[in-house]
Amino acid sequence: MSAGQFLQAVTQIVFVLISLVVTRAAVRQPTAARIDIAAFFGVTTLIILESWLVAAFGVTSTPLLTIFITALLMVLPYLLIRLVNDFTTVPTLIMRGAEAGLFLAIVAIIAFSPTLPSPILVFLVLYFVAGNAYVASAFLHAAGDAGGVTRRRLYAVAAGSGFLGLAILIAGVSTFLPVAARGVTQALQQVAGLACVLSYFLGFAPPPLVRRAWQEPELRTFLSQAARLPRLPDTAAIVRELEHGAQQALGAQRAAIGLWDEDTGALRYTGANGPLSFAADQFIGGRAFTSQQPIFSRNAPRDDPEHAALYRNANATAVLAAPITAGQQRLGVLSVFAARPPIFADEDLYLLRLLADQGAVILESRALIDEATRVQAREEAARLKDDFLSAAAHDLKTPLTTLIATAQLLQRRAERRPDEPADLGAIQRIVNEAVRLRTIVIELLDAARADQNSLLGRREPVDLAELAQAVVARHTSAYHQIIVDAPEPVVGRYDRMRVTQLLENLVENAIKYSPDGGEVHIRVWGDNDQATLTVRDPGIGIPATDLPHLFERFHRGTNVDDRQFAGMGLGLYICRSIVEEHGGEIHASSKPGQGSTFQVTLPRQYAPDAAPEQEAVSAQLGTEHHR
Repeated sequence: MSAGQFLQAVTQIVFVLISLVVTRAAVRQPTAARIDIAAFFGVTTLIILESWLVAAFGVTSTPLLTIFITALLMVLPYLLIRLVNDFTTVPTLIMRGAEAGLFLAIVAIIAFSPTLPSPILVFLVLYFVAGNAYVASAFLHAAGDAGGVTRRRLYAVAAGSGFLGLAILIAGVSTFLPVAARGVTQALQQVAGLACVLSYFLGFAPPPLVRRAWQEPELRTFLSQAARLPRLPDTAAIVRELEHGAQQALGAQRAAIGLWDEDTGALRYTGANGPLSFAADQFIGGRAFTSQQPIFSRNAPRDDPEHAALYRNANATAVLAAPITAGQQRLGVLSVFAARPPIFADEDLYLLRLLADQGAVILESRALIDEATRVQAREEAARLKDDFLSAAAHDLKTPLTTLIATAQLLQRRAERRPDEPADLGAIQRIVNEAVRLRTIVIELLDAARADQNSLLGRREPVDLAELAQAVVARHTSAYHQIIVDAPEPVVGRYDRMRVTQLLENLVENAIKYSPDGGEVHIRVWGDNDQATLTVRDPGIGIPATDLPHLFERFHRGTNVDDRQFAGMGLGLYICRSIVEEHGGEIHASSKPGQGSTFQVTLPRQYAPDAAPEQEAVSAQLGTEHHR
């Protein structure tokens, strides 16, 4: 056996094997595409079997058999065009042209056989080559729109159709060449035939190893994004990315994920106008979720007539759906939609199931992250609650103890010596401690309002320089010197009461944490757009680790001795809220033992006045606010 004969034998054997595989598939699932594939390879097998029978029995082919075999050969491009029409739309002109060309070819073969004139032979070759060229280009175009294994199989089918047309072209050209030159063309024809059958083998009957290799790029692309998906802002964003990944991997026109909602007992989809919920058994996807099995519907309007209008409006003829399940936990369903049934639905459904399994891992990871976040939030809330109770109990206990002890002392004195003049010093202590208690309660109320961004009331023109001078006048003492650097008015529209509270808190903190005799410096200046004030003290300073958390609720510096410096850790939190509600910023710079500087910037532009009810609430709070 020569090399040429070996190539020819291999080509013919592979064609027959492919015919057996695709015929079996068509018998199991007789779809239009499978039937057309089986018909194409069945015709090819008949042509091959005829050559085998002739070679085996050493007989010469009869004219009638030659006509039949030649006619079968001309049917091949028409069957391929029908196959193209099974998964995409072939223009009517091309389909009618292919039918007319086939009819004319068969008539010419019958009329002029056994010896075909050169013009007829040229017509037959051109018809065959043109048909295969169109088929190859159509499959290439379809492959560009497809994804996963389907894309690579369509590329292989396109190559096979191109090589088939090339083989017939070489055979046709060789009939016009001298006999001495036909050896080369015969070898080229055999190589083209082998390339054709190998391409068809990969396209129509790829082995599992090749399929897995073809699936790997899509899975690698999908998985390369999987690590970041659980960290997206919310589950809806994850679902959108999973839908886009499935759509790209399968080359589908659309994909949708329905998440199972335990509370409502429904699948929840994200629609264009918001979330939509459907019963678990609604739509093709719902059936896949209920049965926990992947489903392929070639004709969704027929298989789900209740929603046929919706499928038609969405141009979704074919639907593939796979459940998203993690272990025994049902999470949802992944569905993809196509205008036409995919030609290789089995591979697409298998890939879809792999993507659904990966989606389950991603969604379960997100659920675990959300649960960990909720646990952390609960722990943080519990910690803040404990901090609040501890700080409140500590700060409330001291004035209450003084109040009770002083009141009891006055009571005993009044009982023993009712005619004795009142102890004014004791009464003053009661007043002072009562005021201190009132201040603590107001601070707690302010913190609650700060959480709701409802601290501010009516805004009015306020001169920050004048306000700073007034605050300093109220805090002048023999132990600390407060120096104000405010050479000119700095006017903006602010909530006067709250800005006063802001300055008093900052000044009181500066005094409280500074040694006796220390100088506190206040500077106020402004430009056209904003006002700035700073409060600098020579106090104990703030550790660097505390600075990022300094304006949080209940936070106090790690270097603060609670027995020496009373406070609940709400003053700076309220200061930040006042500044931010004005549209400004506050920050601190400090080093332990070297004092601290707080800087506040406030825009001189202002938002509309607060609602009247906010003004009324603010008016009821009074003007005494302390840390």
